Amino acid sequence: MKMDIQLDGRPEGAARRARELVEHGVDGLFTFEGAHDVFLPLVAAAATVETDLMTNVAIALPRSPLHLAHTAYDLQALSGGRFRLGLGSQIRPHIEKRYGARWSRPAARMRETVLAIRAIFDAWEGYSRLQFEGEFTSHTLMPPTFDPGPNPFGPPPICLGALGPIMTRTAAEVADGLLVMPFNSVRHFRERTVPAVEEGLARSGRTAGDLAIYPQVIVGVGRTPEELEAAARGVRGLLAFYGSTPAYRPVLEVEGWLDLQPKLNAFSKQGDFAAMTDLIDDTMLTTLAVHGTPEQCAAEIVTRFGDHADRVCCYFPGYEVEGQHIAELAAAMKVLAP
Repeated sequence: MKMDIQLDGRPEGAARRARELVEHGVDGLFTFEGAHDVFLPLVAAAATVETDLMTNVAIALPRSPLHLAHTAYDLQALSGGRFRLGLGSQIRPHIEKRYGARWSRPAARMRETVLAIRAIFDAWEGYSRLQFEGEFTSHTLMPPTFDPGPNPFGPPPICLGALGPIMTRTAAEVADGLLVMPFNSVRHFRERTVPAVEEGLARSGRTAGDLAIYPQVIVGVGRTPEELEAAARGVRGLLAFYGSTPAYRPVLEVEGWLDLQPKLNAFSKQGDFAAMTDLIDDTMLTTLAVHGTPEQCAAEIVTRFGDHADRVCCYFPGYEVEGQHIAELAAAMKVLAP
């Protein structure tokens, strides 16, 4: 099983960090749209290392499909055909209050964004004239001056991040890959995600081979008691943050922890992050994330997702993970699920 991990968002350090991570044996790098641009670190990495690269995720709703198509096309060429365009919708307050954009019917908009980007790719590849007219966006003009022509490596795959059944079905209908949100559990994945994927594939007449599934896992890895405690503390903090958000209630509901969400939300509004973290007990820690030695974490990841995926995205939140542990985790996953 292949492992992708997050590349730090600062573009000035991306090349150096990319080299370090590739030397540790990871199979791919992804960026998160947080405090820095989601694409620029990948430009630095593409010019430095030969490894798979992905946005995980670029927020699509505030962006034009044409902007996304141009950036993805160029990164595909710059990386030698190793780029995947991962897209996400984000929640309404962020779209309207942070990005200053319009939010409505996110699954329908994401579906149309994927189809629009594909139409633009097809026009550039010379397969068809650009004539995309959707409900939310239209693209019908592509003079030669603005047409980059065929990509030497072909268009990059397009992946969608999803948690709920509607967005998951949408990804299964139109995307090349599904990015399963990291705040998840085995039970939610098997009882909610997998059926939604099957329904989406059936609706579109596609098969399982048409959709790559990329589970994302929050990992607390270490060997010494001190390392494991620091990792657990960092993981609990991220789980508490996710759990405070109403969008992630379905995962808590499946596990019987629905009453936790309003408590976390109340503490988040008070800014009491320590109290939020204290609410995440050991059972929640090992249900919603994986925790242990590199070999224990690898075994748990393969057990959870090995039947459905051949690569995962791993996060190490809120603590300093040793490079050797990353290397050992990557090696163990390849042995357990080659």
